[in-house]
Amino acid sequence: MSHAFADIAFTPSVKAAQQRDGSRAGYARSFEGDAPASHDRLGEAELEFIAAQRSFYLATVSETGWPYVQHRGGPKGFLKALDDRTLAFADYAGNRQLISVGNLAVNDRVSLILMDYARRVRLKLLGRLAVKDLAPDDALAKALIDPAYQARPQRAMVVTVEGYDWNCPQHIPVRFDAEDVQRALDERDQRIAALEARLAALAGPGGDTAASPPQPS
Repeated sequence: MSHAFADIAFTPSVKAAQQRDGSRAGYARSFEGDAPASHDRLGEAELEFIAAQRSFYLATVSETGWPYVQHRGGPKGFLKALDDRTLAFADYAGNRQLISVGNLAVNDRVSLILMDYARRVRLKLLGRLAVKDLAPDDALAKALIDPAYQARPQRAMVVTVEGYDWNCPQHIPVRFDAEDVQRALDERDQRIAALEARLAALAGPGGDTAASPPQPS
């Protein structure tokens, strides 16, 4: 069975590099074959992972051949799966350079990298991105816009997934979101407070759970 991500990414020059490095045979066994491609439709694990993310990196290519990588962020789950081959997100107002939007006008190919630093997990996707108007009352706008998020949506970005692949955790630094750290600290403080209350109850009024030290004569 072939692998949709490898079918796109493993160009002749990439295969030549793999051959020189000694990894070509292993990838040929694992990623290439005559059966229908795998990894062209998102499964349950991919959909769950995508729904939990608050940001990702988006790469486009200009008409002069230069790549451009941009960080895209929003509330958790702002990158939404419309089905097992289609992702979409609201494009919020930023610095108005519009480099990605301009690149997409001449080349709709994109690459997305989603990172979970806490668990050291990385998902790569290749696809084609269509820029769409975001009318306030249409179904796409209702699906993508979070009224509680304080930002101005300008357009919808719809990605048709062509292939995806999971990366190994090697070299991914461990990082935690501030809210996750605060939640852990709050839980610790609550546990400490509960233990202190239990110790106070065991001691009784004016008492002490520890034995009194001997008094000097």
